[in-house]
Amino acid sequence: MARRPPVEHLQRYQGCSPILAQLLYNRGFEDPRAAHEFLNGKSLNDDPFQLKDMDAAVSRINVAISERQPIAVYGDFDADGVCATALMVQTLRALGGDVKPYIPNRADEGYGLNTPALECLAGRGIKLVITVDCGIRAIAEVAAGNSAGLDIIVTDHHSIGPELPPALAVINPRQDGCPGEARLAGAGVAFMLAKALLLHRWAADRDNYPAGFRLSDLLDLVALGAVADVIPLNVSLNRRLVKFGLDTINDLRRPGIAALVKVSGLQSGSIKASDIGFGLGPRINAAGRLDSAMTAYDLLCADTIEEAMPRAIELQALNAQRQQLTRRAQAAISEQAAESERRSLIFAGDENIHPGIVGLVAGRLTEAFYRPAVVLEFGENESRASCRSIPEFNITRALDECADLLVRHGGHAMAAGFTVLNSNLDRLQCELEQKADQSLSGKRLVPRLLVDSEIELDDLNETLVNELETLEPTGHENHKGRFVTRDLGVLHCRRVGEDGRHLKLRVANCGGAQLEAIGFGLGDWAKQMPRRIDAAYQAEMNEWQGRRSLQLQLLDIRPAGGAGESVSA
Repeated sequence: MARRPPVEHLQRYQGCSPILAQLLYNRGFEDPRAAHEFLNGKSLNDDPFQLKDMDAAVSRINVAISERQPIAVYGDFDADGVCATALMVQTLRALGGDVKPYIPNRADEGYGLNTPALECLAGRGIKLVITVDCGIRAIAEVAAGNSAGLDIIVTDHHSIGPELPPALAVINPRQDGCPGEARLAGAGVAFMLAKALLLHRWAADRDNYPAGFRLSDLLDLVALGAVADVIPLNVSLNRRLVKFGLDTINDLRRPGIAALVKVSGLQSGSIKASDIGFGLGPRINAAGRLDSAMTAYDLLCADTIEEAMPRAIELQALNAQRQQLTRRAQAAISEQAAESERRSLIFAGDENIHPGIVGLVAGRLTEAFYRPAVVLEFGENESRASCRSIPEFNITRALDECADLLVRHGGHAMAAGFTVLNSNLDRLQCELEQKADQSLSGKRLVPRLLVDSEIELDDLNETLVNELETLEPTGHENHKGRFVTRDLGVLHCRRVGEDGRHLKLRVANCGGAQLEAIGFGLGDWAKQMPRRIDAAYQAEMNEWQGRRSLQLQLLDIRPAGGAGESVSA
């Protein structure tokens, strides 16, 4: 349960009920004024030149544009990287740049900058390479690119290693002494560079400012990249970027997004951040996971809906294939995972696993066993891995401490990747397991559901649900309000949905107030449902056949104190 401040402190939150004030406090806004600005911020006036090396990057890019020097934008193959690539290419072309995109193939080239690709770009006459969502740890690769005659500007948001790459400019808000917002997505960093370029053009040569080009036209890409990359949305700048980006998405200004919305079965005008996370983002990611990320790039850059629709249909098919491959791979690797369950870290792999889904399998293992998980695609001489972790263990820091065994690595505290020579695999596994043991020993490793407040059913109504909507866009670190109510009577329960995976309840408090509740993935509780339960949930308005009614979306349940009898399903 989140800690509760004094009542008089919550009363200082202007225009908020005590429940919403508590939620804002829980998200780090202990100052009521900061909470008000977070909820009501309506501008994107943040100065991009606060980011270190921004002046040097803008100066070099302007030279390339004015002298018609060929530029390459080198992106990552995930949704954040693809969106950042499209955003940067669109901006540079609007400013008159001669620019080409380059996104490596996951299976053939792996993550990030690689020397052969940079040498190939130099051989094709490229003079300037701008990375987006990658490059911060590519020390040797940037040096090789320099030797090949390339000027390189690195823009990235991943964690920084012991040294910076020898690039002409490095724009990463995680750098020490950088006053800009540190928790941007890769697309967010690219947006700040695009904004700096446009501000400079407006100030220096207003007559040549690209006609009809609006920064707001780029915000759909920023929102897609940020939400798909699970960027914290309790950060004011991230929230504003995503909020305004959702407005652009719902306007369907970009033909590629309009096509993707259609094949995803979403309804324009009501698309939320969760629809990016579960609908649009996975389809964009599917291209880089199973085929070429350029399919997703071409979709986002399509000029017409007719041009975009075939690519959207292709992404739809790739996403379905991705789901099927993930299920198969998880089943194939589950035996290894079960053997590792008693250890602090799961270390498993398969030579037949598709490289595009190792991260998804690692994520599912971490979710199932609540352990850090490393899943490898074994190669002939070297193997590639994706890692997912839990809050108690910083996986990238652990990899940093094993850097002498790795070819390359990088990522965040909770998600990372690496390449390792097979000759070092055993030593690497041993060291990572030892580090996990040291860090996690003695800790009770069970997932925790942090709720915002304990309330009664009588506190819930449509007015409160509507007020909680002001937290949108919700997502990582700014989840929808989570509440717990104790000692609810279960009047009725049944399994619903495919294979009875979900749970439908009707619950009541001691005063007689009754509400419907739905629990996704909780269907097994119907086998032996206690007569009285404690419920953790989110409150929502359910719309069915033109009627709106309040219901609980259950997150978890447990028997109330002393509940021994069961309700038959």
